[in-house]
Amino acid sequence: LVQHANIQPAMNVLDLGCGTGTLTLMLKRAHPDANVTGMDGDDDVLKIAREKSRGVDIRWDKGLASSLPYPDSVFDRVVTSLVIHHLVTDDKRLAFKEVFRVLKPRGRLHVLDFGAPHSSLTRFMTTFMRRLEEAADNFDGLIPRFVAEAGFGSVKEAENFVTAFGPLSIIQAVKGV
Repeated sequence: LVQHANIQPAMNVLDLGCGTGTLTLMLKRAHPDANVTGMDGDDDVLKIAREKSRGVDIRWDKGLASSLPYPDSVFDRVVTSLVIHHLVTDDKRLAFKEVFRVLKPRGRLHVLDFGAPHSSLTRFMTTFMRRLEEAADNFDGLIPRFVAEAGFGSVKEAENFVTAFGPLSIIQAVKGV
């Protein structure tokens, strides 16, 4: 995900649903000249993220994916990892609209989350996993459609792979293409 995001110096990057900040720290360490923000709705995990990143220049904000606490067109990249499957369908759609709003023109979204199965094994796995959290939309392959409905262009599954927990996909999209 860090490589797919193609972050350049001085870019403004948002890690949406950053949790304890592992990906956020990876982004900042890989791209020290980028302005990296981690955002999550849970005060406890943000406290852990702040402690983990002591001495590293990362902004930590509290907020929800369906109502981002940022003005329009401020980020060059928004990345999110294993967050979308936690959201109900309506909040997934709202989250992608919010991401579209806060991205600059030609800004990019990069999503790593459960995705559509691409084999007999992963189809079998998802029959059980689709009842967990709100993952059915993901396993039904609806995330790219929700992203496109939010206004994004060049929506594509850049990569997919199998884990012990099910199929994962990296979905990429561009604002204004």
